[in-house]
This record gives sequence, structure tokens and C-alpha cells, in this order.
Amino acid sequence: MRIKVPLAIIGGAALLTAGAIVYGRSSWETRTAALYKQLEAGRTATSPPVFAESELDGVPSPVQRYFRACLRAGQPIVTAARIEHAGIFNMSETAEQWKPFTSKQYVATRRPGFVWDARIAAMTGVPVFVHDAYVGGTGFLQARLFGLVRVAEVHDVPEIARGELMRFLAEAAWYPTALLPSQGVCWQAVDDTSAKASLTDGDVTATLLFRFNNDGLIESIRAEDRGRGIKKQFVPTPWEGRWHRYEWRDNMLVPIEGEVAWVFPAGPKPYWRGRITRIEYELDVHTRSPSTDASGEASPLSRNRGDHARASTSV
Repeated sequence: MRIKVPLAIIGGAALLTAGAIVYGRSSWETRTAALYKQLEAGRTATSPPVFAESELDGVPSPVQRYFRACLRAGQPIVTAARIEHAGIFNMSETAEQWKPFTSKQYVATRRPGFVWDARIAAMTGVPVFVHDAYVGGTGFLQARLFGLVRVAEVHDVPEIARGELMRFLAEAAWYPTALLPSQGVCWQAVDDTSAKASLTDGDVTATLLFRFNNDGLIESIRAEDRGRGIKKQFVPTPWEGRWHRYEWRDNMLVPIEGEVAWVFPAGPKPYWRGRITRIEYELDVHTRSPSTDASGEASPLSRNRGDHARASTSV
């Protein structure tokens, strides 16, 4: 994902009235709610409801070590997650223009999908609102200053759908039961410390190389040909993410910090560095009742999903 904001657009947007800014925020929240609703509508049941070590039979050795390191037998399957991040985002592909961001991400594991809703501070007092999403087999990227002035918008393009499913698969380290064979992931042996994972959703297939560290945990993921948007084209480019600072969250060992980069002949060019500030899971068990998010309204995790458990952890 690359978001470039011309200075002329920033200057013009900065002149927006307070009323226009409030309207922009409101209309953006309406679009976010619509994406959440589409994601919810496409959800399907998970099976089995809990992790059993017997499903690791035949899985490559480094993958078996990974699941035994991050899960325990009987771990309920994650059916959805809500994740909040903070970090920095590089707005330039050639320079170092790192800007702070915060984001909220809602993930459904079956049918796989997510909605990333971010705010990037392009300049002091000038936020870029960003949606990066994979919903119903379609990839979607939208960026607007103050939620009003369009900076970027791409959707209904096969390359972006594939790229967004790659993102879902790479970030499954945050909701690790989604990487189990029972949840649709096919693992292929490579060597003692790496394996390839493939996930198919309808007509879209994503394949990534997972590398594991000495503790058996995911150290990095890599795709050789993720589509990188350049003007109106998508150029296949190596892409990788690196995960670290693993901590236990709801009885699962997940990475709290990470970095994502495009990999050029001259070396990797990171564009996302972030950390989880809060993570909340919906689990396929009947032990807790739904609750509310910080606004007092039912969060996407609890709307119409009262038959699942919900647990949250702040970092």
C-alpha cells in the first residue's frame, strides 16, 4: 500500500471549514460502518470449534513447532478480532517521510476478510483517513484528507484483491488459529525453518513464505510478487513483513510489533512500523456475553454474534 499526498491538495484541504471537517468525519464513519456490515454479512461458521493437535499430522515440521509454541490443545478458534495499532507510516517510496498513525482493524476469519480504518497525520492538524480492506473477495483502498478530499481510491481490481488476501494471511500471526489447516490454509514444506502457506477465497489465492525463528515463532513472511500500485498500474514486487515482541494474549502467543516493506534490488524499503495497543478476540465458545466498545456502542465483535465469547487485552 502506498499513499502519496500532493502538497497542493494538503494546502487546499487545510482551508476547509469546521463544518466541512465535521461532515467529513461523519461521512467517513458511515462508510466504515457499511464496510463492517458487508464483512459481517459474509461471515460463515468455523469448524471445528477448538484446536486439536491431531490436525497437525502431515503438516511440515516447522509449522508443527509453531502451533505447539503459540497454541495449547483445546484453544478455541478465533472467529473475529478487533485490533488497534499505533506507529509510523512512510508516505514516500523514495525518501523518509514517516508520519504517525493510529488505526482500528476488524477481522473476520471465515469468510476471511478485514477492514483497516486508519488516521495518518500528513501534517499537523491534517489527517488522512484510510480504508484498506478485503471484503467478500474484493480488495479496497481509499484515502481522503479529513475524510472528504480524495487522495486515492482503488477497488474491484484482481491484483488488489490478491494483495489484500496476502495481508490477511500475513497478519494471521495476530489471530493464529486462522493459520490452521482446518481453517483453509494449505502448508507446503520448504526446509527446517520455513514453509509456504496458501489460502484460497473464491477466485482469489494468496501464497506466502513463512520463516520461523529459533523459538518456533513466525519471524517473517514474504511474497515474491505482490502488486505494488504505481500510478494506474500494479507492478509485481517482492514484499515482506517481520514480526517480533511476542506476548501471550488470550492464551495465544502473538507478535505485538512489526514492520512491513517492499523489497527492491537495492534492499528493503519499509513503509509501515507499528505495534498493537489493544486486541480483542471473538472465540468459538459460549462462555461470555457480548459487550460494548469504548464509545458505548456495540462493537463489530458483538453485533449479532452473541453466541460467541469475547475477550480483550490492552498492551
